[in-house]
Amino acid sequence: MLEIQEKFSTDGYEQLVSAVGNAQLHITEALDGDRVTGYIAYVYGNDKTVVYGLDDGGDLLLCDGLVRSVMFKSVLKGIEHMLFDIQDSRCFENLIKLRFLKDGSRMCSDLSGFMNSCQSCKNNKNKAT
Repeated sequence: MLEIQEKFSTDGYEQLVSAVGNAQLHITEALDGDRVTGYIAYVYGNDKTVVYGLDDGGDLLLCDGLVRSVMFKSVLKGIEHMLFDIQDSRCFENLIKLRFLKDGSRMCSDLSGFMNSCQSCKNNKNKAT
């Protein structure tokens, strides 16, 4: 069963830690049993969360789950913007497909709106049945 959990150490992510510098890097991993199937690496700032690494293995649903988990935690901290400062350009394909980003942009704003749009889908689904 797939689980998305925050990892409370940066073991195995030393390259990302050195790229971020002194900032407090957080890692959230997608786990299938004991096997890591994806991750998202990010730093909370005062006005935005900056994503420095994302590996979804090309899986659109995994990308959605990883990004939304960090969006949710950001909104709880009062943060409404997410900047994707990722070096691997392939990561942006799924982010654009999922409408987290518009073509050419690396900033996602109105994180609360994204979280509330999920609620709207749920409500629409319930009305249809």
